[in-house]
Amino acid sequence: MTAPKYSLAYTAQLKEKEQRLGELLAPFSDQELAVFPSEEHGYRMRAEFRVWHDGDDLYHIMFNSETKEKYRVDHFPPACSTINNMMEALLDLLKPCDILRRKLFQVDYLSGLSGEIVVSLLYHRQLDEAWQQQAEKARETLLGLFPNVSIIGRARKQKIIIGNDFIIEQLPVNDRTYLFKHVENSFTQPNARINCKMIEWAMNVCQSSNTDLLELYCGAGNFSVPMASQFRRVIGTEIAKPSVTAAQYNIAENHIENVEIVRLSAEEFTEALKTGRQFSRLNGINLNDYQFSTVLVDPPRAGLDADSLAMIQDYPEIVYISCNPETLVDNLATLTQTHKVTACALFDQFPFTHHMEVGILLKRIE
Repeated sequence: MTAPKYSLAYTAQLKEKEQRLGELLAPFSDQELAVFPSEEHGYRMRAEFRVWHDGDDLYHIMFNSETKEKYRVDHFPPACSTINNMMEALLDLLKPCDILRRKLFQVDYLSGLSGEIVVSLLYHRQLDEAWQQQAEKARETLLGLFPNVSIIGRARKQKIIIGNDFIIEQLPVNDRTYLFKHVENSFTQPNARINCKMIEWAMNVCQSSNTDLLELYCGAGNFSVPMASQFRRVIGTEIAKPSVTAAQYNIAENHIENVEIVRLSAEEFTEALKTGRQFSRLNGINLNDYQFSTVLVDPPRAGLDADSLAMIQDYPEIVYISCNPETLVDNLATLTQTHKVTACALFDQFPFTHHMEVGILLKRIE
């Protein structure tokens, strides 16, 4: 596979991100920054659009972030080819069908490297049997064009599933392809190929160990499942029930036998470790049996709370994946009191935006 060629515009914006992140990390790290560029187009596996009705016409729209003005979207270069092809095919089915298009205000797409796709249609009206019959016909037509298609109708207090409410993704990581259930309306990494690079980076900076890994905010096991091969045992914590259910599926589907996922928040798990409080959702897991050498955190944009920060400082090795460099820097001010940054990486999840995904490895100062 040949390496992608990058335009001057993309190279310049990536360089700007590299410089900006380097300045943010300078007070905490003297490590060389590893940079992982994205494809310029076709990298997004999720997309959401409002729908505009104009007489007999019907099309996707987005809004300018500065002017707030709407603009028509017939093709969306950041999205993968499956989503772009579906955008056109779906509208061809919706336009002549009053039952499917009436009071439709938004369409969400979830796809993956596997080529599967879920289309969610959001309405300002209640959906009935006539809608379901037409949606089933639409799905049958689309299945002749795509490998696997599901349609979901959403309205107030309604969710009608035609097919599945998930895709089965195939992520190539190092020399193995992992299967992941990605559930509609739940968090997944939107840039699949950069996600694979993030997992590979985390596996590379963590040496194989006969000790245990703790992952907070584990989602559907995005890191836990592949990294299980490097540790004796893994515990992942996640509060969202659909993600926990998907994680259990992913563990079984990939034949992983040394991972446990518990439905606890990071704060609850921290309390269990510190105070010994017994949560029924720990399912009889005795935390005293674990020897955690490494903790991996992938927190929301707000970063880690003070108690979780203090808890992870007890571990020799910390892998911190951040979607917000500003809160990462705030957390590093605390973590570098006990740990030293030994590796750092920039993952360009969202080309041509200000967003950056960052990976940091910290090791306890002896």
